[in-house]
Amino acid sequence: MRRDDFTLVHPLRVRWAEVDMQHVVFNANYLMYFDVAIAEYWRTIENDGEHDFHDDYMKLYSVKATIEYHGAARYDELIDVACRLARLGRSSMTFAFGIWRGPEHLASGEVVYVHVEPGAKKGTPIPERLHAAMLA
Repeated sequence: MRRDDFTLVHPLRVRWAEVDMQHVVFNANYLMYFDVAIAEYWRTIENDGEHDFHDDYMKLYSVKATIEYHGAARYDELIDVACRLARLGRSSMTFAFGIWRGPEHLASGEVVYVHVEPGAKKGTPIPERLHAAMLA
């Protein structure tokens, strides 16, 4: 994974509540960092309020998440969380994530989401307007 593979990079500062007894970021908090990056992704494709996809992406459910740890962030360090669309299917999508402290690659991961309409018991097609915006 290379940092240059990502166009969306969001800076974060590690907060005290995010570190554990070893004084490094608690492992589950990396998923929270991924979630912050995906929120920034949606904000970006909405094009600063020009489009409103809120109702569309609020119907996405995470079905799989993976993390690989390559290093550890510590309290008050500035880290960069990167996000990109890795795969877009008919009813699901996969996002790739990377976390860096300067040039050091700390973590990488993936989250798979499935689009589900209310009341449906399985994946439903991603709305065309959201599909098109994600590809753009």
